[in-house]
Amino acid sequence: MKLEFCYLPTTDLAASLRLYRDTLGFDELWREGDQTVGLAIPGNEAALMIDGAGLEGWGPGPIFGVDRVADFRAEHPELDVVTEPYEIPGGHLMAARDPAGNMLYVMDQSTDGAG
Repeated sequence: MKLEFCYLPTTDLAASLRLYRDTLGFDELWREGDQTVGLAIPGNEAALMIDGAGLEGWGPGPIFGVDRVADFRAEHPELDVVTEPYEIPGGHLMAARDPAGNMLYVMDQSTDGAG
């Protein structure tokens, strides 16, 4: 398991980009449509994912990369799952809550053509 992204939902993507990209100097890595932008966090391997599309009940939290989300889910039945694993571009994602109610996400890139 590796920390891949810090997920930040936003109601104003343009304002968030002005802060993180333009003011703080984070480099834009990628975009997914008009609602989601990945930014390099200076001095870190993990990136910031700013998302204007935000899903109901989802909040900010870490996104951890694993080999296969379905296997991770099966190995951890004790998790308080908010969203069961589902397909995203290039892989799969699931959402859960920790004991304090904070969101955590687990993703894989199992369908990106690399494996």
